[in-house]
Amino acid sequence: MAYRIFQRWMVVLPVSILLIFLVVIRVNAQIAQTITISSSPNPVGSGARALGMGGAFIGVADDATAASWNPAGLIQLETPEISVVGAYSHRTEDTSYTAFPQASGPQRVSTFELNYFSLAWPFNFLNWNMIVSLNYQHLYDFNKKVEFSYTDNPSSGPPLTLNNSIDYQQEGGLRTISPAFAVQITPEISFGFTLNFWEGMFQDNGWKSAYDSTGTGTFAGFPFTVTTSIREKYEMSGFNYHAGIFWNMNQMFSMGAVFKSPFSARLTHDYNADSSVTFPTAPGSNTSSQINYSEDQTLDMPMSYGVGLSARLNDALTLGLDVYRTQWDDYALHRADGTVVNPITGKVQSQSDVCATTQVRLGGEYLIIGEKTIVPIRAGIFSDSEPSEKNPEDFWGISFGTGIAYKKMVYDVAYQYRFGRNVRTTTVGNEPSHQDVDQHSVYMSVIYHF
Repeated sequence: MAYRIFQRWMVVLPVSILLIFLVVIRVNAQIAQTITISSSPNPVGSGARALGMGGAFIGVADDATAASWNPAGLIQLETPEISVVGAYSHRTEDTSYTAFPQASGPQRVSTFELNYFSLAWPFNFLNWNMIVSLNYQHLYDFNKKVEFSYTDNPSSGPPLTLNNSIDYQQEGGLRTISPAFAVQITPEISFGFTLNFWEGMFQDNGWKSAYDSTGTGTFAGFPFTVTTSIREKYEMSGFNYHAGIFWNMNQMFSMGAVFKSPFSARLTHDYNADSSVTFPTAPGSNTSSQINYSEDQTLDMPMSYGVGLSARLNDALTLGLDVYRTQWDDYALHRADGTVVNPITGKVQSQSDVCATTQVRLGGEYLIIGEKTIVPIRAGIFSDSEPSEKNPEDFWGISFGTGIAYKKMVYDVAYQYRFGRNVRTTTVGNEPSHQDVDQHSVYMSVIYHF
């Protein structure tokens, strides 16, 4: 973004205006790296019950959300069911800029989304137990809002002072429509798969951002105002699959494994930028620039895989343990001009050093069984490292959940707290910046058994 604007201005601007833009571009482009999201969270499943157990669900997978965790587990459903999951999230990102402490501080955003919807139908065909389901899943969240101001006084070159304010807003998300199927191969082993269509069937499948920057200052004693307005929109489409296997080892233990395939998604990118510099006392030096284009890009999404073990110690108590890995070194953006960039680092892919991440999730569920109702108590802990340059960055979390099952209805609710300290480090103004991240999520689900 900054490089394209800089190329255009190199030809048309006098030296004084060019130096002003150079300062604005240098700082804003660096800070923008900590604002814009390449949306690279580790892929996880959905559902209040599963997330109340800390996401340790690959080896449990016994409700309709199994299509997102381990589709082979769907075979455990005995009756048709419909389920709806809603999710509320509140995220705080407290950023510290060493070079520009005025810009430091917390930024907050809250969202409410339809997290999951499913319809599952078990049946028997030629003495084989099978099940089909149709699922909607909200996978990645792009909502963000950032506002801050900073002052810059370059130590080299003509005297320049700049007071700049930035307002950045981003919204959207990635969703799939996902039919799933599972079949019981033997009394102990089942196999299943989920087909994920990353398409905007009911709403846009992508994200858009609005970036506005307004600065005032003086250059060699002359006052000026510089403004930048950038609008970007991305639409994504693609296809991949999940394949899973589920093994009932005995009455106590079961094991599951899942593979989520890599795929290349199509990105349609629209870019519109307007910029200007105004000198109130020297209007002859005023200038403006516009850049507008659309292009098709390709985003390579990485493969991921995991295994889970569950132990049903008695009719009331179940424990689960999952280990999951995502190959972020295969994550790449192919731009229209032929360059291949790593979306995590912003660097050319050949110069990026990004490793795979590993998640570990441990959780449990205890059922208080009454005459007509069942009340679950759930809890879990997890590590959820994010991909970063050289080494993954540590994120941790805890969760709690409960609910009630009465006749054909099941209500579940879960709370999850995910946090990271001194993470998402980058360079701004030749100095390091980092964030403390706190994310609070509440999941609510309703399941009806036919």
